[in-house]
Amino acid sequence: MSQNKSFFPKESEIPKEMLLAQPIEQKEYLVNGGLKIWEGAVQEVFSPVYINTDSEIKRKRLGSIPILGEKESFEALDAAKQAYDLGRGIWPTMPVKKRIEHMLKFTKMMKEQKSIVVKLLMWEIGKTYKDSEKEFDRTVEYIFDTIEALKNLDRDNSRIEKKNEIYAQIRRGPLGITVCMGPYNYPLNETFALLIPALIMGNVVIFKPAKHGVLLINPLLNAFKESFPKGVINIIYGPGKDTIAKLMESGKIDVFSFIGSSKIANVLKKAHPKPNRLRAVLGLEAKNPAIVLQDADLELSVNECILGSLSFNGQRCTALKIIFVHEKIVDAFNALYLEKLAKLKMGMPWEDGVMITPLPEPDKPAYLKELIDDAVNKGAKVINKNGGEINESFVHPAVLYPVSSEMRIYHEEQFGPVIPILSFKNISEPIQYMVDSNYGQQVSIFGTNSQQLAELIDPLVNQVCRVNINCQCQRGPDMFPFNGRKDSAEGTLSVFDALRVFSIRTMVAGKEIDVNKKILTEIIEGRKSNFLSTDYIL
Repeated sequence: MSQNKSFFPKESEIPKEMLLAQPIEQKEYLVNGGLKIWEGAVQEVFSPVYINTDSEIKRKRLGSIPILGEKESFEALDAAKQAYDLGRGIWPTMPVKKRIEHMLKFTKMMKEQKSIVVKLLMWEIGKTYKDSEKEFDRTVEYIFDTIEALKNLDRDNSRIEKKNEIYAQIRRGPLGITVCMGPYNYPLNETFALLIPALIMGNVVIFKPAKHGVLLINPLLNAFKESFPKGVINIIYGPGKDTIAKLMESGKIDVFSFIGSSKIANVLKKAHPKPNRLRAVLGLEAKNPAIVLQDADLELSVNECILGSLSFNGQRCTALKIIFVHEKIVDAFNALYLEKLAKLKMGMPWEDGVMITPLPEPDKPAYLKELIDDAVNKGAKVINKNGGEINESFVHPAVLYPVSSEMRIYHEEQFGPVIPILSFKNISEPIQYMVDSNYGQQVSIFGTNSQQLAELIDPLVNQVCRVNINCQCQRGPDMFPFNGRKDSAEGTLSVFDALRVFSIRTMVAGKEIDVNKKILTEIIEGRKSNFLSTDYIL
């Protein structure tokens, strides 16, 4: 690995407004409405950004976090059990309007911490400052959209229905104790895409932050503490095998929500002794292909494939991770792709216009090198200048061509700046790839012939959950469903769908007899029940 010190900055070269005031030595964790102080072992947190000193380059130290264990995890579980109280607790029985008020208080306090959260997001995972700001703002917008969606849902349910002489009110109720674990690449936005709907639907939550992007939760701990009743949200830290795995083994977890690798998800799910009781909400791997047809607009296709394969260094589950190009245009496609790739700015995440930045996973550069070497040994070439060069945490994007099915990069999700390209003669080739793949999240198709695109759309929507026409794969807008087939997902996430996936339809019903009419009238008019109610949220 290269030790090019000049690539990384000196401390004095970093803009002062981008520096952290001081390392965050976090000792607090949130359990049962209180911030407990941890006096045990801690894990140091380092940035993927190295600092150039006179004698060496070394990762910038950002602080430390607690390494909790089984005892602390079960304290969180006990607090959650008390807060839920078999569905009788304050939070699960609280009127929707009141739960919304708590969420609005949290959002107000969260917005006050924007500056520090954005800087921590940038420093912890190497995401550009601009994209870190976008992630924060998008998360706030997601919370407000979720609140509006819940209001609409509650309005639809604020009436008594009658069918076949049966009166009923149907609402959505919480599921119980929920574990939330988000991914390191979107440690705020995608984590909150699990956390917020789970909370607002009346569930109680045990939240363990991702392996990277952990410290950015620290400025929000007090907002969680002050905004929700005790035990409703509990935040723990430490290795999953010592924390979440033990909780799953207890059989007391009702919902397992997780975005990450299927390997970890499968281990944790299998630890639960009563799988039929467990609701799983999972966002897992993907190997989304781009298919560039012979008549595709070359400029458009290359622009979208550059963005799709290299935004945030390709560290997105929705990234384009393999590109199929028709054999008659593959040379022109490759030439234009390399031309545009050469113009991308590579550097530190605070720099204006930067796109390629250091990688947060310490072992990722070595893994990517393995994939590149394997492909080259089996006939591919790195066709771009400096492709695959490693400088500590920084990996120069590598474009591999021609790629074949014998290579690991053909099958494995690289989750980094390695771009495999292969040509095809018949459209059946990329389609067969998708059929054989373990994953089924999205595909991007580039072409201009409406008849050919129509013929592709109909079978492909049964292989993946989103077919993108002349644009990169992506999650947003958040109002659209986000899910996957095969090993890519379980459950659907979006502003609308997440409210449903973290709840269950439940109802109160009674025959149309005089005594029931009297009872229902007295309960509703006297506002005796939060569930059985016709109150309308404005």
